[in-house]
Amino acid sequence: MERRLERLRQEIESAVAGLSAEQLGAGPPGKWCAAEILEHLYLTYTGTTKGFERLLQAEPPPANRPTWQNRFGAFVVVGIGYFPKGRKSPPVAQPRGLPADQVRSEIVAKIREMDQVMTRCESRFGPRRKVLDHPLLGPFSIAQWRKFHLVHGLHHVKQIRLLKASVIQQQRS
Repeated sequence: MERRLERLRQEIESAVAGLSAEQLGAGPPGKWCAAEILEHLYLTYTGTTKGFERLLQAEPPPANRPTWQNRFGAFVVVGIGYFPKGRKSPPVAQPRGLPADQVRSEIVAKIREMDQVMTRCESRFGPRRKVLDHPLLGPFSIAQWRKFHLVHGLHHVKQIRLLKASVIQQQRS
């Protein structure tokens, strides 16, 4: 697995280690619980995989030209590695209520599938060519997609770790 996606895998597994399905489902009202965050990540990996599978059928790649807003957003997230808080997820990546145990048991396989299709596209198009549009940030190269998923995943791993600490503290009280 590519190094950034391998790190992502390790961070996610570490963040949810030791949490039961009940603990994954605990969280503050009106906010996503750890299970919903994990499902959101799962859905982003599934969506990216589908996009790259379609890319393998396309010639040339369907990426649009980036706007100045796209360039700025990509610079912040992929260039600097900062994922802004408070952004609303696109509807396609919002949690739908998949069972927490299913998501936890399948998420690593989804990361691997995504990595494999990215690797196939990389050998065809190269790592730097803009090949596929992100729904909010515009066209990304394969290298940028990998970095995006690491930055995005680490943003949510922090949230999961905070929820985990809160759940464990509540259980001790």
